[in-house]
Amino acid sequence: MTDSTNDDNVENNEEPQVEGDATNASQPEDLIEAEGPDVEVPTDGPAAGGPESDLSPEDEALLADAARGIEEDKLSPDERDLVAEMRADMLRAQAELVNFRKRVERDREANREVAIAEVVRALLPALDDLTRAEAHGDLTEGPMQVIGQKIRGGFEKFKLVQIGEKGESFDPNIHEAIVQLPTPGATGQTVADVVEPGYKLGERVIRAAKVAVAVPA
Repeated sequence: MTDSTNDDNVENNEEPQVEGDATNASQPEDLIEAEGPDVEVPTDGPAAGGPESDLSPEDEALLADAARGIEEDKLSPDERDLVAEMRADMLRAQAELVNFRKRVERDREANREVAIAEVVRALLPALDDLTRAEAHGDLTEGPMQVIGQKIRGGFEKFKLVQIGEKGESFDPNIHEAIVQLPTPGATGQTVADVVEPGYKLGERVIRAAKVAVAVPA
């Protein structure tokens, strides 16, 4: 009886030990080192879903199409028809937007050419006076020569080209015949003389050249 009681007292006085207690592993040699190499967990980049990717835009588009195909496989026939219709509407809207932008750019360029042509057309009488003064030798020297060069240089920036040359074939698209001269030996209609030069802005004729035309006698 006495021995049994003493054993119980000894067991009750013993404190239970808790695994992982810091007091039981206070010494460095008591720590157990984990086996295996350290593994670094990426925090960015393609593996972690970062913005960088080794895939080309074409591969990403294929993956996106495949993902949409997987999702569409879960749709009912009616839902698939609706998706196809919406996709067709989207493509049609994109095509219309592209065509609209092209029309806007084309109209903008055409309006710009019309505006430049109107300004140049209004200045053509002054350019005619400059041409006559040059023909009379008034622009051979002095300040007027420099002024004439600057005026012509300004017109050339807008691709203004003088048309109508003596001896060239008559073309009703760029020539305006104000008189016909029956000429012996002439085999066709040619420009015998230029009364007033014409001008072309780019591919647009803003004034036809007034010419005298030599015709067969």
